[in-house]
Amino acid sequence: MMQELTIKIKAWAVERNLHTADPNKQILKLGEEFGELCQGRAKGNPDQVKDSIGDMYVVLTILAMQLGMSIEECIEMAYDEIKDRKGKMVNGVFIKEDDLNV
Repeated sequence: MMQELTIKIKAWAVERNLHTADPNKQILKLGEEFGELCQGRAKGNPDQVKDSIGDMYVVLTILAMQLGMSIEECIEMAYDEIKDRKGKMVNGVFIKEDDLNV
């Protein structure tokens, strides 16, 4: 299902020529959506949080396209970086092992 939605997002972006738009504007849009996510959490609005997370995925998918990448390769790269990461939770935050020894 996720793969189908990502394909639909990409097609939607192409239909609107967003895939060739200025990536700097898309980064600003990501900041806007992140602000809405923070607002949703601060106000205890789970629907706004869910919508904001989805909006951020859409924005990131389009940003990757604008930069000549795919969201899938970005996610794969990020996962490859974290898959074997070790660390521990400190005050509710995961701290990677390398940063624990600093």
